[in-house]
Amino acid sequence: MSERRSVKPIYSMCVQPSFIIGTNNEDGSPNFAPITWVSATCEGDGGYLLVISMFGSKRTKTNVLRSGIFSANLVSTDMLPLMDYLGTRHAADGSKKDISYEVTRGEVLDVPVLNASRWVYECEVAKFVETGESTTFFCHIRNIQIDERLNPKDTFDVDLKVLDPVIYSGRYYSLGAGLGKIGDVKMSK
Repeated sequence: MSERRSVKPIYSMCVQPSFIIGTNNEDGSPNFAPITWVSATCEGDGGYLLVISMFGSKRTKTNVLRSGIFSANLVSTDMLPLMDYLGTRHAADGSKKDISYEVTRGEVLDVPVLNASRWVYECEVAKFVETGESTTFFCHIRNIQIDERLNPKDTFDVDLKVLDPVIYSGRYYSLGAGLGKIGDVKMSK
């Protein structure tokens, strides 16, 4: 085992999948912004809530607070240029139309959805908590749209090689090799 050392608590090292959040502006036009503070928690009765945190005063955050709905579009590696573009442009600076992408509407909720995404959550806010400048939303998942190549047998049977997600921890990463299912990995003696 390698040695560890203590460091100041300035490193977040929160390894997260990357999502582009889709909301409706007040005029009904779509708004998209990358968010990587996304996770899930158990709601009880076998249901899950999507948990998403947003910092500052983004238009996306304002739209979610106003409407209570959004889409969470998983970013695959082929979508990285779009994510990076959206992450370096802000709504206050004007239109984000210097890059081409296709948008449809959710199947259950009236939210903008990115055609390129292989996994899309359509979410409705159940509650939110504010901590400083961050707002954390706990959201009912009203629909999930998945790539037709996926045919999961259960919640642990999602082929991440098909999804090819962008992982973010201050820099962009992709996944490595699959290491097995729960119960398949044995300790060496």
